[in-house]
Amino acid sequence: MASSTRAAYTIRHPMSQVTVRLVLVGVITSLLMGLAVWGFETERIDDRVLGMAVAAANHIDSEALQHRNLDQEGPGALRTQAKNALYEQFVVVEIYNHDREKLVEEVAPGWESLEELLAAQHHAFPIDDEVHYEKHFILNQLVLVVLVPVKNADGIISGYLEGVYVTAPEILARLKQDVIITVLVVIAAVLLTSLVMIPVILSLNRVVLERSRQVLRGNLETLDALGAAIAKRDSDTNIHNYRVTLLALELAAAAGMKEDSIRDLMIGAFLHDVGKIGISDAILLKPGRLTPEEFDIMRTHVKLGVDIVASSEWLQKGREVVEFHHEKIDGSGYMRGLKGEDIPLAARVFAIADVFDALTSKRPYKEPMPLEKAMAIIKQDAGSHFDARLVDLFRDIAPALYAELSTMDDSAVIARVRSKAEHYWLG
Repeated sequence: MASSTRAAYTIRHPMSQVTVRLVLVGVITSLLMGLAVWGFETERIDDRVLGMAVAAANHIDSEALQHRNLDQEGPGALRTQAKNALYEQFVVVEIYNHDREKLVEEVAPGWESLEELLAAQHHAFPIDDEVHYEKHFILNQLVLVVLVPVKNADGIISGYLEGVYVTAPEILARLKQDVIITVLVVIAAVLLTSLVMIPVILSLNRVVLERSRQVLRGNLETLDALGAAIAKRDSDTNIHNYRVTLLALELAAAAGMKEDSIRDLMIGAFLHDVGKIGISDAILLKPGRLTPEEFDIMRTHVKLGVDIVASSEWLQKGREVVEFHHEKIDGSGYMRGLKGEDIPLAARVFAIADVFDALTSKRPYKEPMPLEKAMAIIKQDAGSHFDARLVDLFRDIAPALYAELSTMDDSAVIARVRSKAEHYWLG
């Protein structure tokens, strides 16, 4: 029961959420594909520019790089070679000697402002003989700065060539167009796939939800059977378990308990006295007052209940209520004499619901107590038996709950609790 239930109860997503998730997957996939296309196309540009830079570097006269300044004869040849490199679509060409001193700089007409912006940046000369490049977005242009080692006949680095390449507007436009087309194609593919898959997924989701409801109903019937067995032994009616569960759920919601804690509370509410199965009839059904020795035995139903729920992973979730619902806020309860917030919240909530239902319900041996009198007793025990904050919350919701329960027959109460169970477990 436990493992199958836990797996089934993870299906809590409405069909609209399934559709939204599929759409989100499509959007994310489209963005990733667009980035991939952009990266692929820009890498192609990078490779082309690097090839141009290497080719230009191979035409550099390595001997001329031995000159130290622009006034010497050598740089004249270098200047010619730099100008030739401009024709390879570089807008700025700089040539450095081995000591990283600039010997030649050529700037294509109209690109002087770009050179000024780049000049403010530090040159990162390579420490190896590999080609290095950087990308910049300057003046709304995609700019590549390439630095290529120039080697002599012996393969020794004798200088460097730096080329600045500006991606042509038409190339950038083509890049953007390719990315847009790719994204649109992916979106269309995802939408078409979703049109096919969504009905299938929603159909499967409906099947899983129905199976989950069947499992939940089976588990609730198990709780009901256990509760009924306890009630039969205690000469009580099983409807008490449903009423006290409904009361506890409403107070738990008012107290802001999380849904997983409320689910555990519901299990514990049905099983709070399950340990009474192990108490002898002589004590359990004794009409008169129990002796101290008999009461000690009666109190062991808490430990017996803990042992019973421990045998099932699902029932174990109700342990807090089973083990601690007889604790009192001032520490005078049993079995462990816990105080205040050391008592789990679920047990503090249930204690109020349990006593309220016992006071206001008709039993074979008593008539139901009026709302005002029952609330006066609970209010009197606030701070000693009950959590005072929870009593204040319960005082606000008790009149409406009392009026509603007074008009509901047993089948209506059971239906309401089962509806609550589906809400908290299946969403």
